[in-house]
Amino acid sequence: MLNDLISDGLTRIRNAAMRRLETTKLLHSNVVEATLSILAAKGYIESYNVVEEDKKKFINVVLKYDEHGRSVINELKRVSSPGRRVYKGKDEIKRFKNGYGTIIVSTSKGVLNNEDAHKAGVGGEILCSVW
Repeated sequence: MLNDLISDGLTRIRNAAMRRLETTKLLHSNVVEATLSILAAKGYIESYNVVEEDKKKFINVVLKYDEHGRSVINELKRVSSPGRRVYKGKDEIKRFKNGYGTIIVSTSKGVLNNEDAHKAGVGGEILCSVW
């Protein structure tokens, strides 16, 4: 049984990007889907769609590469884990990598990126960081 669907999804994206695959398939959860919507909005992935196979949901992710064939994602890292939760206040998540990176935060207002969480005035659990 897989406990951490977020870290599994991030690892699948990292591995597919290293192999320069066009798409990868993730297990579905609402938090993973919200994380992918932030990644798509910020331009780290092309797109994603939810499919249902044999009464199970999966997410097909289309990866994004630059003109030289390198992945747009330089680093995709899980910060908080089931054994070690990491929480930050709204002032601690202002900027990441001098504005080039994004922190994805699970807040009381949903899963947000660091800029939106700071504007909303909420902190929360740091799910992952990407740049």
